Amino acid sequence: MQDDQRFCNNCGTKLEQSLNGDFIQSANKILKPADEIEYEIYGEDMQLVEILLDEGECVVAEAGAMNYMQQCIKMETIFGDGSAQHDDKGLMGKLTSAGKRALTGESLFMTVFQNTGKDKAYVAFAAPYPGKIIPVELSEFDGTLICQKDAFLCAAKGVNIDIYLQRKLGAGLFGGEGFIMQKLTGDGLVFLHAGGTIIKKELAQGETLKLDTGCLVAISQTINYDVTLASDIKSGLFGGEGIFLATLTGPGHVWMQSLPLSRLANRINHGRYDRTGENRGINNPLGEITEGFGGAIGGLFK
Repeated sequence: MQDDQRFCNNCGTKLEQSLNGDFIQSANKILKPADEIEYEIYGEDMQLVEILLDEGECVVAEAGAMNYMQQCIKMETIFGDGSAQHDDKGLMGKLTSAGKRALTGESLFMTVFQNTGKDKAYVAFAAPYPGKIIPVELSEFDGTLICQKDAFLCAAKGVNIDIYLQRKLGAGLFGGEGFIMQKLTGDGLVFLHAGGTIIKKELAQGETLKLDTGCLVAISQTINYDVTLASDIKSGLFGGEGIFLATLTGPGHVWMQSLPLSRLANRINHGRYDRTGENRGINNPLGEITEGFGGAIGGLFK
């Protein structure tokens, strides 16, 4: 280390030497680390996460995600994510942060829950539909995670929730996630939610994984995300998996879901309006044939 370089003993911030020879903190803004939180996940398929906060600690969540909380927990609705990255830009910075969240299909507002008591207190957040809640420590993945637009549930305050623009035209049009995804950055703990069972895979350098375009939950920033055609035209047209598949190339980590919300919604809609289920009257062969053709055609645009 050079003689004119020093570091703060408390926070490790680089100090600069002033004209009079004193060492002072650099003018560059240093982001505060995220709060450290304890948690417990309850349930199997309809899960909730209960977060235990020490005095003064905060957790930020999507508007409407809270399930229950103790009396000493203070709830405050804010613009943006409360990570303080836009505080120096005033109101316009907060509006920009909220506007980016709106592009991902989320609310303009988020809710911060802070423990104002002297003892530990808990607040719980529930998943919006059947599936799993998984904790992810951002510091273990170089501080950045790219996820689908509705995967974020809650996080320790200090985590920045931004947008990620998909630069590849094919992946944006046919990848199942669109051109805009969520980008989570920081060093704290985040909780993601997805449908069915969530599976995590680690891909080696050059290793490629193909998956249904709707089954992607999150990827580390080192993953190359693209799309490819199905093996052949016949499989693409009549295989029921669609014409395109998502391709993920390592190195990095991948999280996948077994039951995307869109697939669940389609099955519910199919069971509600279709007549292919239990029929207590006389079957209509013509109706069954036309419904079969309709399902085959629908598979082309999955």
